[in-house]
Amino acid sequence: MITWVNGQPTTTISVADRGLAYGDGLFETMRVQQGQPLRLELHLARLQLGCQRLKINLDFAQVSQEIHSFCAQAVNAVCKLIVTRGVGQRGYGIPEKVQPQRILQLSSMPHWPTENTQGVRLYNCQTPLAIQPLLAGIKHLNRLEQVLARAEWQDASYAEGLMLDTEGHITDCVFSNIFFVRDGRLLTPSLANCGVAGVMRAWIMQQAQQLGIDCQETQIKVTQLAGMDEVFTSNSLYGIWPVVSYQNYRWSVGSIARRLQQRLTD
Repeated sequence: MITWVNGQPTTTISVADRGLAYGDGLFETMRVQQGQPLRLELHLARLQLGCQRLKINLDFAQVSQEIHSFCAQAVNAVCKLIVTRGVGQRGYGIPEKVQPQRILQLSSMPHWPTENTQGVRLYNCQTPLAIQPLLAGIKHLNRLEQVLARAEWQDASYAEGLMLDTEGHITDCVFSNIFFVRDGRLLTPSLANCGVAGVMRAWIMQQAQQLGIDCQETQIKVTQLAGMDEVFTSNSLYGIWPVVSYQNYRWSVGSIARRLQQRLTD
């Protein structure tokens, strides 16, 4: 793994960093191809929203330039950007003069089974997502709910796990967003209360508009799954995986998932 901190090659940060102490920060995980970070504008848009919510004053022009320079040394890789509020004294109060820390990490692409693009099974996670509208949608550093959910299964036949909020609404998967198709309309869970608004999710919604496919964010419960014609998940690294089973529900790989998969390769 190659690491930069604040634009310099190093693997050292202060033990007083608020990202370590409180999870006070954000991150983005980007796919790199031929030295270029894919869909960087969408990653930066989400990062900017997160910084606004957390009141982190970040120089986005500097961050963009660093990402391009950092990714230029890779061919096919994963670039992770971590932004913390910076070094502070003990206590929750935000220091008046604190400088955000920028951490960039470059690692190899994970290897998923190629058959995942033909259909995956979802595990029924029991860990619920807490409702907190102030943090909904952004990719903050506290991912303990996902850590606990991913620890629930070891069976490799499940590629992902579906997560509900504390009110029983489908929210997203452990490391993916989820989409449903019903009567030609694309549906995805509302993330107004919790969950991460993924970059690939945003890209899919853009593509649906271009293709003339009606796309709606809405609340969805498990009892509604019987009426869905197709299901698929999305993630900025692996792209799109059709879902063929979840609990006792079964689906065929649908045409909308295939059209969107094709758009990723065009």
